[in-house]
Amino acid sequence: MQEIIFSVEEAPEGGFTARALGAAIFTEADDMEGLREAVRDAVRCHFDEDERPKVIRLHFVREEVLAA
Repeated sequence: MQEIIFSVEEAPEGGFTARALGAAIFTEADDMEGLREAVRDAVRCHFDEDERPKVIRLHFVREEVLAA
């Protein structure tokens, strides 16, 4: 695996959540710097060193509701 993609969303209670696409990895943090470190740590824990992706991509999803 060369790359892993995480879908990142703002958590309703504050902070951010990240869920990997195609792998059973989920993590969360209070701020973006903490989330980046949590994602790196989760990837290191999930994959053996020889199977670990070389690139971690964060895809930010933002939902906005407008009154009609």
